Amino acid sequence: MALDPVVAGFVLLAALMHASWNAVVKSDTDRQTSLALVMLAGIPFGLALLPFAGGMGREAWIWLAASVLVHCLYYTCLLKAYRFGDLSQVYPIARGLGPLLVALASGFVFSETLTAQELTGVAIVSLGIGSLAFGGRHSPAENRHALVFAMLTGLCIASYTLIDARGVRAAEDPLAYIAWLNIVEAPWIALLAIATRGGSFVAAARRGWKRGLAGGFVAAAGYGISMYAFSRSGAAHVAALREVSVIFAAIIGAVMLGEGFGWRRVLAAMLVAGGLILMNWRA
Repeated sequence: MALDPVVAGFVLLAALMHASWNAVVKSDTDRQTSLALVMLAGIPFGLALLPFAGGMGREAWIWLAASVLVHCLYYTCLLKAYRFGDLSQVYPIARGLGPLLVALASGFVFSETLTAQELTGVAIVSLGIGSLAFGGRHSPAENRHALVFAMLTGLCIASYTLIDARGVRAAEDPLAYIAWLNIVEAPWIALLAIATRGGSFVAAARRGWKRGLAGGFVAAAGYGISMYAFSRSGAAHVAALREVSVIFAAIIGAVMLGEGFGWRRVLAAMLVAGGLILMNWRA
């Protein structure tokens, strides 16, 4: 199915939204509070989907529980990565490594074989990630930490992608799985912050709730737009075009956040995005 120009525009908007909510979290002085508020915004989004969703199977609930655990680890690693590294470095590495690992693992999990086009994409993504791994503007120790946590974030992305692929297939209605995932995963970062920070988190949330929930609305709206695009066009084309988010993140980091190595990282992000598109695109 060809990608309609209007749908393509929506997909690019969703990609920009995904990069933007990451920029909101990265640029906040209290990233844990910002991320917790972004996540909490997923509850009304999930609740809004439930009336239109069907049932879940028992197996789907097991996959959903596993996905929530991995998502919690993912958000923890993401916060650590943004503590030590730049948006323009961390985001392309994490978002590029996730699909790369999924592609490499697909042969074992789904008995799929990579085509020559997909292997070329894998090589290009690897080159882009490799170029982003060097040349950080912080101390060597901070750069190492940023790289390690960005790669762990990418590993989490690959893990929950494979888990959710199984969960959606096991669910009686995929929309139900998506709705419940948004609802169930949302409170954990906030609960962890309350347990570890107590009243200071509550006070920070009161001060920054507008910014955090705005980021959450952008994240939820972007996800909803992506789902709409998947329903209107070829899934492979939509998935491929969404990877442009790594370019948006690099540009936001370079232009709006004033991060170093800006345009070099934008070029590296273009390599990552180009490789990911090549891996996902189907004629």
